[in-house]
Amino acid sequence: MSKNLTEETKLHLHGTNKGVISIAKIDQPYGKDSGTVASVGISLNGMSDEPDWKVHIPFENLDEVIEALKKLK
Repeated sequence: MSKNLTEETKLHLHGTNKGVISIAKIDQPYGKDSGTVASVGISLNGMSDEPDWKVHIPFENLDEVIEALKKLK
């Protein structure tokens, strides 16, 4: 696990027994001078440090992504 990672939230993944959605902030995920991202991981077995899928969203795009997700609901 990256030392620049701040675990923010873990949510139960609906429709699974152990699955989790993990949301974290990662500073400099790709090395020096790379921007901070929000990391969203999906783990079917509950191991948030080994997600089956993940996405990194640059903080600069976070508000737009949140608005787009709200529209889906």
